[in-house]
Amino acid sequence: MSAGADILVIGAGAAGLMAAIWAGRAAPGRRVVALDGAAKLGAKILVSGGGRCNLTHDTVDESAYAGSSRNAIRKVLRRFDTPQTLAFFRDLGVQVKREPTGKLFPVTDRARTVLDALLNAARVAGVALAHPHRVESVRREGHGFVAGGAWGEIRAARIILATGGKSLPKSGSDGGGYALAQALGHTLTPYIFPALVPLVLPGGHFLRHLSGVAVPATLDVWSGAGKRLVGFTDSTLCTHFGLSGPSVLDISRHYTAARLEDPGATLTVNWLPGETPQSVDAALQSARHSPLRCFEGALPERLIRALCEQAGVDPGAPLSRLNRETRRALATALTRLPLPVVGDRGFQYAEVTAGGVPLSEIRLETMESRLCPGLYLCGEICDVDGRIGGYNFQWAWASGYVAGLSAGRALA
Repeated sequence: MSAGADILVIGAGAAGLMAAIWAGRAAPGRRVVALDGAAKLGAKILVSGGGRCNLTHDTVDESAYAGSSRNAIRKVLRRFDTPQTLAFFRDLGVQVKREPTGKLFPVTDRARTVLDALLNAARVAGVALAHPHRVESVRREGHGFVAGGAWGEIRAARIILATGGKSLPKSGSDGGGYALAQALGHTLTPYIFPALVPLVLPGGHFLRHLSGVAVPATLDVWSGAGKRLVGFTDSTLCTHFGLSGPSVLDISRHYTAARLEDPGATLTVNWLPGETPQSVDAALQSARHSPLRCFEGALPERLIRALCEQAGVDPGAPLSRLNRETRRALATALTRLPLPVVGDRGFQYAEVTAGGVPLSEIRLETMESRLCPGLYLCGEICDVDGRIGGYNFQWAWASGYVAGLSAGRALA
């Protein structure tokens, strides 16, 4: 590739495509080029939401995110909010439906609908898409930049870095963008780790023998000093390797972050959300039935039996026979069971990356680098990660919009 570009977008995933579209719209007649290293574009979009693409949530604010300061995240999100996102996709012909959880999907229930709309919008905006064109180096030269790879080099007046993080590396986001950001003067957070990722329990742990059991439960992270740091309540799934499900994915980054700073931090599960060891202990004291009868309907029988076994309780015996120590052990197993997590399933199973380029190094009104004028950053390469439910896509749309529009206006 020898021709130059006015604006070069490195990475053509959700944030990159959004940035390219708005750069093209803001600077008509200028050459906007988007390069991606993947053989097929939009792999992450296509697998998201079980292949349906949960493209955003009906209510989005900074409280759904972690990483950089929430105040900084809010400044970007408010530039392109959920109503604007829906209007954008509606203009592209993508009709959206809301599910009871607040998640928003295309009415076709096909992620391909979203990807095709973005690719078409990029073409209409005059964007030149090229792949697989993996960018392996980038440097400043004169008043612009030179990006290169096995395919050759391309010069550009402005660069938008939208390479993603390290999650789902098969999709092309293998962390290569971090080296590009560093080559242009940026730093990275001390830790970069998987987020929205299933957690692994020891090989002999009893929950691994309950594969397929799924119930609403609360997971809590506790400091080494015993202070509750954060908790999430949602469907919790026992698997052959440990735990998965929405609550587990949401808590995973917080547990990992807590452990990195405080090795004594722990994770517990409450199978009876809203209850406490004390409230359940009081209920057990007045109960006449067996644990199986007492919790019938509230929890699956397999789970009740397993928790009773952990507490040393006969699941079929009357609760009135329990001594205080055993009764409290059962109450604890039901409401504050320690989870001896030994790790997570890694970036290949993570939906997003925690860590990256700090927002403090970026001008939030434009997403332009404070350290390297003419460079813009957006999407998962930034130190921003959201909960499940479409929040990470909303960050991609919002940050991509701001970066693309700003880069385009700077030239127009």
